[in-house]
Amino acid sequence: MPKMKTHKGAAKRFKMTRKGKILRARAFGSHILEKKAQDRKRDDSKNAPVSGADYQNIKKLIGK
Repeated sequence: MPKMKTHKGAAKRFKMTRKGKILRARAFGSHILEKKAQDRKRDDSKNAPVSGADYQNIKKLIGK
């Protein structure tokens, strides 16, 4: 059986924590920032966990 290859696009976008959660970046945090509230910008800069529906597929892609 050949080795499973990591999907490099997914590996750059998702990180796995020590406890096994998969984190993703939040949307809307890169441009048109003047009109957004400071609280919202701060929240958008933090990572968010991946939803349960996507967890298994992403885990397979990043090879964990």
